[in-house]
Parts: sequence; C-alpha cells; structure tokens
Amino acid sequence: MVPAIFGLAGLTLSDDERSFFRDCDPAGYILFGRNIESREQVRALTDALRAIHGRERLFVCIDQEGGRVARMKPPVWPAYPPGEVFDRLYDVAPGSAIEAARVNAEALGLDLAEVGVSVDCHPSLDVRQPGAHDVIGDRALGSDPMRVAALGRATLAGLARAGIVGCIKHMPGHGRAMADSHKELPTVEATAEELEADLQPFRALADSPVGMTAHVRYTAWDAENPGTLSPTVVRDVIRTRIGFAGLLLTDDLDMEALDGTVPERAARAIAAGCDIALNCWAKMDDMTGIAEALPVMSDETALRLKRALTAVGDSGTAGDQAELAARRDALIQAAQA
Repeated sequence: MVPAIFGLAGLTLSDDERSFFRDCDPAGYILFGRNIESREQVRALTDALRAIHGRERLFVCIDQEGGRVARMKPPVWPAYPPGEVFDRLYDVAPGSAIEAARVNAEALGLDLAEVGVSVDCHPSLDVRQPGAHDVIGDRALGSDPMRVAALGRATLAGLARAGIVGCIKHMPGHGRAMADSHKELPTVEATAEELEADLQPFRALADSPVGMTAHVRYTAWDAENPGTLSPTVVRDVIRTRIGFAGLLLTDDLDMEALDGTVPERAARAIAAGCDIALNCWAKMDDMTGIAEALPVMSDETALRLKRALTAVGDSGTAGDQAELAARRDALIQAAQA
C-alpha cells in the first residue's frame, strides 16, 4: 500500500484513475466540491472506490467543518455553523456550548455516513490569536486552549456517534500564522514557552486516531523547515511533546507554502515522520510521481491506519438528524435570549 491519500478529478472515476488506484493501492482518498453533486452520486462514487480495493472500511475523507469550509453544500445538504458560534456560546453557557457542538457534529456526521465518507478533517484545534491571518479565523473554537480542547472533544464525540472518525488539525498549531499557507509559507517567531499554549488542545486530545500537520515554520523549533517537512517538529513536538500516536496526515501537499515538486514534498514529509502524504488535486502526473517516490507503507503506519478505521465502530447509534439540529439551535437561541 502506498502511504498517500489522493484526490479525484470529477463526479465519477475515470478509467485512468480506476486503473492507477487499483495498481498503486493508496491509503485513501479525499473528496472536494468538484466531486459532489447529489447524495446518490457521492454514494456511488465512494462505493466505486471501495469496489476497487474490496475493502468496506476505506479511508475516504472530506473537509466538512461548517461555515466557509464545507464541500457538501445547500440546497442538497444543510448548512452548519463555524466554530466561532460555539466559542461565543461558551462565553455565556459552557455546558450548552459543549452539548451544541456535540449534537451539531453528530448531525453533520450523518450526512457523511450516508454518502460513504468515513473521515472528516475536523475539528480544527488551532488556538485563535488576535491579529493573525483569517485563514483560521472563525473556523477556530476559541482563543483559550482548554475551551478549544473541550469543544474539540465534543465535536469528535458527535462525529463518532454517527460512525465518522474526526481528524484534529493543524498540528502543532496554525493559529498564530500571519499568512495563508495555501499561498505562502507562514513563519511563527513565538518562543517555545509561548507555543505551549498552542500545544495544549492537541495534548489534551492526543488520543485522537487521526491528525494533520501544519505547513507553518516555527523558528523556536526549526528555523529552516515547515512543520510538515521537519523531523524536529514531527518527531520531537507532535509525537513526543504532544504525545500524538495516531495516524499523521500532511496538510495538502499542493499548497504554496511548500517548495519543490509535489512528489519531492511527499518524500520529504514521509522521511520527516509523517504517516501519510495528502495530495488533493487529482493531477495524474503528481500522483504517479508520488507513488514512485514513496516507500511501501510501513507496518507502523499500517497499524495506525487500521486503528483509525476501526476507532468508532459501525454507524447506527446516532440520533435523528432533524432533532439533533433542532437541539443545537435551541441551545444557541436560549443563550442569546
């Protein structure tokens, strides 16, 4: 198995994609808006991916946070609030905020389970910092580390009730970045002592089965390399100081924060200690280059992948979606009254 997650070009698999995926056997796939039209179409697409490998438990992920980060959109799917809504609710009613975050994630997770998605790249545990770039912004669950951890744990629990595995991101923290890592490499010059606040939510949820790195350079830890490509950040900070032992994905390797070719980035990330190279944009040359550049998946990564896919068991314990959304809205409205 190749330790990579690949994107798809369209609403259905092309013959070239089907043949390539069968031959290289990637760890999983990621869906974007270009892959999404209707409930029936997305389900057929994820079923087709499972049929390639003959694996019912397949890592099929998506960025479905709510707010401005949502690949499955109205009118086909409901809109969900961004993290900031639960942060504000926490100001006046912490218990209500935690419960609202949980039932919101449970309702959202039912959408994903229905169409065959198994992993949501959510929640963001980035601690919001004043004056930072808004690439995180209202996606954050707050500026207090323990509040972020509490709301993040509730989100993971809600997703799990719907049979969906959550992915905590962006380790070891994107909240201080003064630039958008989609466009350029952010450099964070905070001291190691100051960065302790960024680590706290990740440390509190270090038992999560899946996590994602940040394409951010932290001068206190490695003045040369972004976190995704830094052995110091991956092994010393994420694995040791945070204590994260789950499946570690890179953020999207196509982002302009990184230099070199995409296959070179993938190889560097795996060498730095990441488990899985995430390549989102379905460019066949890049995907074939990654498959050639990467080693066969290690036994350790294979075990982490298996644990991730079995972390929440089978779906079916979640509640009624309409009731869950109504419960969320009632909690939010009651606190505003």
